[in-house]
Amino acid sequence: MDSDPSRHSLSKKPVSDHLDTVRSLALNRIDKQGNQFINDAKAIYASAETGFHETKTAKYVADRLTSLGLSVETNLAMTGLKSTLKGPKAGPHIAVIAELDGLLVPTHPGVNADTGAVHACGHHAQIGMLLGVATALSDDEIRKHISGSVTFVLTPAEEFIEIEKRLALRDSGEIEFLSGKQEMIRLGVFDDVDMAMMTHTTSGNGDSAISIGGTSNAHVSHQVKYIGKSAHAGGAPDQGINALQAATLATTAVNAIRETFRERDVVRVHGMLSRGGTSVNAVPSDVLYEGRVRARSVEILEDIKERVIRCYRAGAMAMGAKVEVTEVAGYHALKQNSGLIDVFVRNARQIVGRSEVTVNNPAQAQGGSTDMGDLSTLMPVIHPYTNAASGVGHGDDYLVEDYDRAVNIPAKIMTATLLELFDNDSSEAKKILKSHTPKYSVDEYVELQRSRFSSTLYEDELLA
Repeated sequence: MDSDPSRHSLSKKPVSDHLDTVRSLALNRIDKQGNQFINDAKAIYASAETGFHETKTAKYVADRLTSLGLSVETNLAMTGLKSTLKGPKAGPHIAVIAELDGLLVPTHPGVNADTGAVHACGHHAQIGMLLGVATALSDDEIRKHISGSVTFVLTPAEEFIEIEKRLALRDSGEIEFLSGKQEMIRLGVFDDVDMAMMTHTTSGNGDSAISIGGTSNAHVSHQVKYIGKSAHAGGAPDQGINALQAATLATTAVNAIRETFRERDVVRVHGMLSRGGTSVNAVPSDVLYEGRVRARSVEILEDIKERVIRCYRAGAMAMGAKVEVTEVAGYHALKQNSGLIDVFVRNARQIVGRSEVTVNNPAQAQGGSTDMGDLSTLMPVIHPYTNAASGVGHGDDYLVEDYDRAVNIPAKIMTATLLELFDNDSSEAKKILKSHTPKYSVDEYVELQRSRFSSTLYEDELLA
């Protein structure tokens, strides 16, 4: 796609001259300051931090939003931010979201030596996009045409990693849920928000510049502690109970049941050993396996996870070990709102061209997961992608290659989308809200998530 800003102006369409003029002003402002937003993204990239620890990242964003004349709420869900821009007229409240955290990919060339984190998923570009939207809409000439409010929300801890550390934060009462949007929902950060949008970078969603539609997987996380008995590994192995072998047998059992998973359920079961013993000359007696079970809905997960837990138990039973399974509430599947998709697609096609926008089937499921799915159970959301990177997401070769496409293009599309939603006394946004039925209320969601935490110690009676 040609990244010349002059090619990004809106083509003619049957809209009011008023809306066309306001959008052109907004897009021109993003064009003029596009290098700044790219530099913002690159600055965030250079100081990547993991979830709930994004202190430098949060301060950088807070300072930038403050420089636009916006007030900023800080320390939400530990490191999250919220800043609201109000128009002169009352109306719907729409959130633009970006994620603060990075990943742990130690072999990535961009890894932060101080934190061990890296933006191998493109969250730094999301922050550049958000600052672009905020800059455009905070202009006095543009702001006065907003019939409602825009809230900029920076969420921590979207990457569901470092579970043992996050459970420690939970035990100490610093958080209850283990991801940023989940915790912000619980804390009421989104209580005054009616709908939300964000855009994610990608390297593998086809050849077009922008793609939207489809869903994501729900998931549940398992902390599986195998408890054996230590003994001299050479002199008295018969006196020990090998917890590592129990975990190995469990993963073998999981592999054996993979052929029973239905393709339409998009099941993914994966994990790692994060603790495999203490010394090579002692029978491992304390082993921690961290597992993740994904499927296209929370309801489907219920059956799959029970079958996987049987595998965990089978490994313990075979070796005579105990196993404690801690279940951690994970994400819900993403459901994108069709009305919001329509508005976004109209504006995306005008900015990048019809052939550069792909609309996926709503049922098309990707194997990954996002806590934007949790938010989609409460309100209309969209989660489009901008194809601007190379390599594989979460891999050590994932690099944003085209920063104009990664930052400025989605900033312009989201800005244009927002202005259309607010046009004509927010008639389009009101229509979307009127036709939308949330899956849960906030209270129902919070109670469900709480019920998805459990810890059970299995010690088969035959071994007692």
